[in-house]
Amino acid sequence: MKHETPKIEAERREKVGSVYAQRLRKAGRLPAVIYGHKQDPVAVSVDEKEILAHLNHGTHVLDIAVKGSGSETVLVKDLQFGYLGDNVLHVDFARVDLEEEVTVLVNLAFVGSSHAAAQAGAILSHDITSLEVICRVNAIPEEIQVDLTLMGEGTLLTVGDIELPTGVRAAVQPDKAVSHISFVKKEEEAVGEEAEVAPEGEEPEVITEAKPEDGDKTVSKE
Repeated sequence: MKHETPKIEAERREKVGSVYAQRLRKAGRLPAVIYGHKQDPVAVSVDEKEILAHLNHGTHVLDIAVKGSGSETVLVKDLQFGYLGDNVLHVDFARVDLEEEVTVLVNLAFVGSSHAAAQAGAILSHDITSLEVICRVNAIPEEIQVDLTLMGEGTLLTVGDIELPTGVRAAVQPDKAVSHISFVKKEEEAVGEEAEVAPEGEEPEVITEAKPEDGDKTVSKE
């Protein structure tokens, strides 16, 4: 599916390093680098809110206009997160041609419901929430829909069961699990409820205490 490539602006970074990167982030900009196609890498910074909005929308390809230079078509190749994994610290952009094939990770959108999942005790779990695919740059989908009704009465949905968009093929084995259904067994009644109650006044037998054998002498307590 073809769609318009978003355009963003970037500024060259004259100085690199953790100290300068921190200053950029405090100013609301994210450090990034543009590389590939046998050209020198270019250190840039982009507006944090703008780039995160595109990333959250599932955007993979951007047209970046570097201030003082021309515009380049790039693929979001890698994101560096903080140690808690909740914030983006750095973005890697790879130069691409719209007609070349690339391998990208695309988010999965689960729709519909499985008949088996409606059974008592059924638990539906997603083994993966994104899928690595191969396609041309201009055919990268924003997301891939996974129709859970394809499971029918079965309890497993694999990559091979997913209907991928035209021109898109999976980069993983077709038998890789996408979703599965497991069933919770009814808990057995507590052992204490099933155990026989000893008659009143009678001591219960302690099975861990050794019984004296015939002929053994009984030692009286003082």
